[in-house]
Amino acid sequence: MTDPIRQSPKLSPSLPPVGRALLLAAAVAALAACSPPAAKKAEAPAPAAAPAPAKAAAPQVPAGDYKLDKAHANLEFKVNHLGFSHYTARFSDFDASLKFDPANPAASSVEATIDPRSLELPTPPAGFKTELTGPQWLDAGKYPAITFRSTKVEVTGANTAKVTGDFTLHGVTKPVVLDITFNGGYAGHPMDPHARIGFSAHGVFKRSEFGIGFGVPAAGSTMGVSDAVDVQIDAEFSGPPLAAAPAAPN
Repeated sequence: MTDPIRQSPKLSPSLPPVGRALLLAAAVAALAACSPPAAKKAEAPAPAAAPAPAKAAAPQVPAGDYKLDKAHANLEFKVNHLGFSHYTARFSDFDASLKFDPANPAASSVEATIDPRSLELPTPPAGFKTELTGPQWLDAGKYPAITFRSTKVEVTGANTAKVTGDFTLHGVTKPVVLDITFNGGYAGHPMDPHARIGFSAHGVFKRSEFGIGFGVPAAGSTMGVSDAVDVQIDAEFSGPPLAAAPAAPN
């Protein structure tokens, strides 16, 4: 672009003062018009909105009473053995009932019962199961049931929750917290005409707090069987029947 000041006529001394002033003003205005616009002052970015707290997903399953599907359930536990391995065993006879409200999971509740005599061990030495179900350990003859009854459900994410409950083992009742994951469900299927939902649960407790302290290693040692018991549960529940499809119009 041609510089308007260089192309402007010389201020002739013959022009009256007012004329020279007007001509100079015109040149300055032309220069200003050719100059790039002043950069706008950068605005501070708006603070990022805080993430909304996680809400429980509302699965497409009905609220109501659900019973454990024993054919699709597993309950196992692990204890550390001498610091060398995690010995794993399971119970084969257990049952549970669930009151489930997908719109308000915090109002849900669960009760479970385990028969300690159903303990299953991987290739146990002769007499080992009898020892574990005997007086030094589970004492199943005196305490024939292990139970859990929920007292609180706290939603922690879209599909997760913490379930606190009264856990009774070896005649002692104490609160235990389970971390729950909702794995999904449906309202029913032609081949499975009841609502079905599935969960995974994990929890840890100290057996010595329930009066089972035999074999717990001394402080600073791993010689024995750990006090901490790691529990893992995977289970499906069957619920209300599938609603009949509406009749076709005549």
